[in-house]
Amino acid sequence: MGILRPFRRLIPKRFRKTGPVVNVVRMEGIIASGRAGFRSSQLNIKSLAAPLERAFKLRDVAAVVLLINSPGGSPVQSSLIAKRVRALAEEKEVPVFAFAEDVAASGGYWLACAADEIYADASSILGSIGVISAGFGFQEFIQRYGIERRVYAAGDHKGALDPFQPEKPDDVERLKSAQEGIHESFKELVRTRRSGKLKAPEKEIFSGEFWTGTQAQKLGLIDGIGDLRSVMRERFGDKVRFNLIAPRRSWLKDRFGIGSGLAPGRFAGGDDWFETAIGALEDRIIWSRFGL
Repeated sequence: MGILRPFRRLIPKRFRKTGPVVNVVRMEGIIASGRAGFRSSQLNIKSLAAPLERAFKLRDVAAVVLLINSPGGSPVQSSLIAKRVRALAEEKEVPVFAFAEDVAASGGYWLACAADEIYADASSILGSIGVISAGFGFQEFIQRYGIERRVYAAGDHKGALDPFQPEKPDDVERLKSAQEGIHESFKELVRTRRSGKLKAPEKEIFSGEFWTGTQAQKLGLIDGIGDLRSVMRERFGDKVRFNLIAPRRSWLKDRFGIGSGLAPGRFAGGDDWFETAIGALEDRIIWSRFGL
């Protein structure tokens, strides 16, 4: 059908499909910068920029839907994606709706806030408006096996929070200070995008807690319970048509990982196996926080 699109005007109107068009952009996975080789999560501004541009630029679009299933991840990527959505929505004057599937929490909820209205299933998980940093401490492990850690750095704090060295209170304090700044940005986004809709004290909403769709609606975090098809039909009529805007993928990328963040000639089965395994473990831990 894409090949025939330039000739659409030559087709008599009575043979054309009618009804409002809603473009759907799926946002599924952990939000990450995309540098982690073959990690399962590659939801970032690089992967979403082109689909978002196409979703808003297609002619006669009635609305753009963000179909979200994400437990969060990078606050920077979350912010960049949300800002791009808002910029396109305002430029094209197109309304945006977000629909949460299993989960739209933390950075996933950040993305949802880019929409004008947010909907979810009654059992969806939403919220987790907070900032978290997790890691491991291996200093006792390497001491037990007689491994010596050698680090040479210029700058007093260049090796801060090294997992192979004892934790320093000053380093932890600096990390928490940075987290507070990010958390404040998240809170300000929610205040702005959900202005006049929040129905609970900020102390509760911004505690980092997460809720089901039913609970989130009572708190004012979403506008209603419903799925994409039923809500859009109610809004635009039974003849509404859905157009999924998917990222363009190449055979080389799918087959060999070219363009996936690996250096040329390097594959997941080579030197990147450890990074890939750690990335998969981190992904699993993030999803498991929400029982998924």
